[in-house]
Amino acid sequence: PEEQGLLECCARCLVGAPFASLVATGLCFFGVALFCGCGHEALTGTEKLIETYFSKNYQDYEYLINVIHAFQYVIYGTASFFFLYGALLLAEGFYTTGAVRQIFGDYKTTICGKGLSATFVGITYALTVVWLLVFACSAVPVYIYFNTWTTCQSIAFPSKTSASIGSLCADARMYGVLPWNAFPGKVCGSNLLSICKTAEFQMTFHLFIAAFVGAAATLISLLTFMIAATYNFAVLKLMGRGTKF
Repeated sequence: PEEQGLLECCARCLVGAPFASLVATGLCFFGVALFCGCGHEALTGTEKLIETYFSKNYQDYEYLINVIHAFQYVIYGTASFFFLYGALLLAEGFYTTGAVRQIFGDYKTTICGKGLSATFVGITYALTVVWLLVFACSAVPVYIYFNTWTTCQSIAFPSKTSASIGSLCADARMYGVLPWNAFPGKVCGSNLLSICKTAEFQMTFHLFIAAFVGAAATLISLLTFMIAATYNFAVLKLMGRGTKF
């Protein structure tokens, strides 16, 4: 009897488990950790590359460094917020999934419970829209580094391009990273190729790619959360039997 009771308890737990929310939570934690950790280190690497190769005057990149440091502090806050919010969404998923699975039984959802579910749906929708912008912005440094890496490939294999090696450059000013009066602001030819071969450049490039992948994973998790929460709330709203507090 005790074994049967234990099995029945486990079966009820599995039936009420929000598998979509569990997957989304794991994906959210993974994505946020990847985005924040790699993004933080990639920004640090970018700062070192700029001050070492693209500008000899601190005033030229002082503003950039302040922006990078501000973004790094935002990353700390983003990581803390998403780990907390992901845990709350998982808890809400257990509640709503249990309610939906038992909607035709003796379970009665409260007006407060429905309101809480609606609130999570709205917040998650807003976060998804904001994170779409973050996802788009995370693609910008990948694009810049990829263009630089492509230019280096053209320098390393001159037979693949008709341009002279000396005219192939990476200009940080054209991307708004440095002001137009920054000196030198750009690196060309064999000097640029030597930069692309450094461990700092390679590591920073790959860190930005990893941060971009993390942003994509977080976006997918938010979309999954939103779809699951909207479905559960719709069922509670249309088919649940509300009881007032």
